[in-house]
Amino acid sequence: MKKWLITLFAVIGLQSTMVNAENAFDHSSWNDLLQQNVHLLNGGQASQVDYQGFADDRTSLKNYLESLAQVSQTEFDNWPKNDQLAFLINTYNAWTVELILTKWPGLKSIKDLGSLFSSPWSKSIVSLFGKKYSLDDVEHKLIRGSDRYNDPRIHFAVNCASIGCPALANQAFQGDNVDSLLETQTKLFLADRSRNRLKGNKVELSSIFKWYREDFEKNWKGYKSLEDFLVSYSTDLGLTPDAIVKLKAKKLDIKFLDYDWALNKTL
Repeated sequence: MKKWLITLFAVIGLQSTMVNAENAFDHSSWNDLLQQNVHLLNGGQASQVDYQGFADDRTSLKNYLESLAQVSQTEFDNWPKNDQLAFLINTYNAWTVELILTKWPGLKSIKDLGSLFSSPWSKSIVSLFGKKYSLDDVEHKLIRGSDRYNDPRIHFAVNCASIGCPALANQAFQGDNVDSLLETQTKLFLADRSRNRLKGNKVELSSIFKWYREDFEKNWKGYKSLEDFLVSYSTDLGLTPDAIVKLKAKKLDIKFLDYDWALNKTL
């Protein structure tokens, strides 16, 4: 009996270790906040954020941000790439919410938090690796500017708190779901006809594809042009066979739509 119990506890301990090893960092508190305060629309193609709900539970948000700040650069560097990317995406999104709360509820757009000489994304507000970073630093240096990652789908994951932005997922990114969740968010955004659509003899796209076109042409999955990327998601975009042929030949006109910077708040 005693040996059986020892064996049982050993198995339980091993299972616990395996569960904890699935992800390098526990984002469950951020996941809970997202579940409570992010409301998906149109099957997840868009989302509204209950910033008042976040404000009411701001202590939990701040505790999560503090937990992110406790991770050292060395610890982070030793994680698998999926865990690193999930961590940085969640960091960006959580700090964006915290930035909005600094002026909530008297805010119509995240752009209102900037000034004539600086944008809200240039504020050094993010505590990470013993330093202070801006949201721009997190996105453009730590994620896009790093040699560690080359995945254009991050543009459908980092959220700028605006209606024009891809939906804020109502679940946290984790090492074991980052690839599938990036793919889901990409497909949902491309399927949103208010922001990406075939119209006549041209395809109309979100300005995200204009601002970050180079990221879609860096040979991710062998795609060396924006057209290659779009063809691979032709079903989500709702492209006709004729449009696909023209897109492959780079003979389909592309128009970039205006971006809606209004706050993605619950109405």
